Amino acid sequence: MLGILSAGIAPGLALLSYFYLKDQYESEPISMVFKTFLFGALLVFPIMFIQYVLETEGVLQSSLMDAFLSSSLLEEFFKWFILFYTIYQHITFDEPYDGIVYGASVSLGFATAENIFYLVALGVEHALGRALLPVSSHALFGVIMGYYIGKGKFSATSTKKWIAFSLFIPFLLHGIYDYILISLKHWIFIMFPFMIFLWWLGLRKVKKARAHSVSHMDNQFDLQKTLHS
Repeated sequence: MLGILSAGIAPGLALLSYFYLKDQYESEPISMVFKTFLFGALLVFPIMFIQYVLETEGVLQSSLMDAFLSSSLLEEFFKWFILFYTIYQHITFDEPYDGIVYGASVSLGFATAENIFYLVALGVEHALGRALLPVSSHALFGVIMGYYIGKGKFSATSTKKWIAFSLFIPFLLHGIYDYILISLKHWIFIMFPFMIFLWWLGLRKVKKARAHSVSHMDNQFDLQKTLHS
């Protein structure tokens, strides 16, 4: 059991540490990041219940419905809800890159809890495959969500547009990911380039968020300098 817990938790913590350490200014409080991670983990229970009800009631009658409604919309909406209603206005969210830290945290909390449940059911031999696909994809959906949340909070214009993007883009990418996985016979040949694209997009958002943070902190410094001059 200890081996399963270790294998289930390690990928999520490794990815979260990577994105956390990319924050080049004041790092987010560990307690706040952990709280967001825990919120994400707790989301597994209501989401699994709703998915069970949808399946039992026969709502999911096609692969498309299963991918985009049961998995993508439910999971990304709940993660977005936590991010927007508990983090967005919080005092610790004070630069654009912070959105990526918290977005990755809530997503990896969910992915880690889900990963443990799957490994308990299927066995630790599936740990590598789950680390490479579900856990890393959730991390990247969270990074992209957090990027747009950060852009929405710190942009002078189009705030509503960026907030809408923070839900819609991860929802779309997650739906495509699940549709490839559950409906295509030779899914591995499409999933491999899709994951490369997802990593490219996620790391591009990391780079852009860091640049936005540099600009934001420079503006804050100039403002404080002006006020004290």
